Amino acid sequence: MLKFRTIALSISILSFGAGTALAQDLPFPFNLFSGASSQATRAQPASLPTDVAVNAPPTKTLVDYPTSAAAGSITVDTKSKFLYLSLGDGKALRYGVGVGRDGFGWTGHVHVARRAEWPDWTPPDAMLERRPDLPRYMPGGIGNPLGARALYLYNAKGDTGFRIHGTNEPDTIGQAVSSGCIRMLNVDVEDLYTRVKVGTQVNVI
Repeated sequence: MLKFRTIALSISILSFGAGTALAQDLPFPFNLFSGASSQATRAQPASLPTDVAVNAPPTKTLVDYPTSAAAGSITVDTKSKFLYLSLGDGKALRYGVGVGRDGFGWTGHVHVARRAEWPDWTPPDAMLERRPDLPRYMPGGIGNPLGARALYLYNAKGDTGFRIHGTNEPDTIGQAVSSGCIRMLNVDVEDLYTRVKVGTQVNVI
């Protein structure tokens, strides 16, 4: 059977901490880079077929986690590319994640201000001004760059533009590939979603 392959690319309009950041992950066929730079126009690696992506095994693991983080809080270790949900008593659930690529990483303390199942995606105005060829709206679904679930991260100034969200590209987990968003397997983000509430504290290190 013919298997379809997708390519995911990411873009960030502003970096975290310099006003409101607008980072979203974009699917093929959008070429988010322009100009003659060989670095910018370099071909992106192909992803796994959609049927493989959907059935990727979860990475969730119960681990020892001696930390002062309160039970129910999230820590994202961008260097090891793991997300930890603290359970208290020295234990945590650990999930593999994809993080921001070179030049798009960030750290800081944020919180979950909104949750969504199979979220829609609407490119911000600043992005549309730069790339008028992008869709004005993309409904939720397996092809949506936000995947099965999204946790919207805010700080004291408001929406950071960064999300913890799903992906149908399991080959990007454990890699620095996004424009700042924390991506998880759909099966993992669905599990995390059931355990996380609005107001959950998130520490990105």
